Amino acid sequence: MSSLPKQLRDESDFDQLPHDIPISATIADIEEKKGFIDYYRFVMEVRTRGGSKYLIYRRYSQFFNLHSDLELKHSPGDQGTSGPNTCRLPTLPGKVFIGNKKEIAENRIPELNTYMKRLLGLPTWVLLDDDIRMFFYQTESDSQHQPRALRRLRPPTRRVVFDFSGSGRLELSMKAGEVIFLLRRVNTDWLEGTVSNRTGIFPESFVKIIKPLPESDSDGESGGASGKGAGSYSCLRCYLLTPQGVDTRDVCVEEDISTQPSYKELLARMRDVFKVDGNIALNYRDPEGDLVRLLDDGDVALMVADGRAQRSKVKRPVNQFPWELHVTAASDLSVYNTEI
Repeated sequence: MSSLPKQLRDESDFDQLPHDIPISATIADIEEKKGFIDYYRFVMEVRTRGGSKYLIYRRYSQFFNLHSDLELKHSPGDQGTSGPNTCRLPTLPGKVFIGNKKEIAENRIPELNTYMKRLLGLPTWVLLDDDIRMFFYQTESDSQHQPRALRRLRPPTRRVVFDFSGSGRLELSMKAGEVIFLLRRVNTDWLEGTVSNRTGIFPESFVKIIKPLPESDSDGESGGASGKGAGSYSCLRCYLLTPQGVDTRDVCVEEDISTQPSYKELLARMRDVFKVDGNIALNYRDPEGDLVRLLDDGDVALMVADGRAQRSKVKRPVNQFPWELHVTAASDLSVYNTEI
């Protein structure tokens, strides 16, 4: 019991809580998910009152939705009046709309760790909230997924030998004697690590090795194309149709062949794949060979159904989706006669 947060130990009703109530959560790593929309999710180790621990995987959007629901139920009203079911919630780091996705996710880790520590340190009746319990609950998908790495759960791997003052916000300032948790190798001379809730890069010559970094954590040219799970990608063939010709791309995503994306996801992905800023339209060829425009999720469902029905008639690689996307300018109808 001595390892429990002090604010929980002091609550007289803490012993009455179920053993599966989460009492702490720490982000162990981030993982990139390559789907119709690429994103990073946080790998989190959760500890319960009963002493068990397990891993869950959550996106920032799930943190945001949780916090919004808690605000509706537990924040004081417009007049700032408190009630039996109100409390002061911790501050969730805000949304970031522009920037490198990986860098944004890495920079959020200390803030989200602080947010979870304060959230799970609220009065015990808050810990029984269904939204909190479901957020930290290990789903079947969580239990079946194998994490690629758990960098922040490793023991310290570097001790600082010389003071280093970072010259930019990406560089990690450190003092001699500090112990750094190593995250990855950036290149031959630079490493990335974290110390005292600060994360950044630093020259390897300034530190002394305590425990070598596993080879699998070194960034390399082919690092993303090999290893466990490399064969789990599915391919989507896409065509950009213009009066000047046809641009063909094969897009690889981690979603299963049976996945049906939303219209919004497909539209955003095609803008990114073909680097187009103007108004575009998504289309597919129906069994009769006509180019049909997609307008909403219902049209996407029809496209997927038609693709599955035609799969036996059209030979495609086993990992290729049974449908194809044809991207056009929203106002350009001349490309409808383009042959593929």
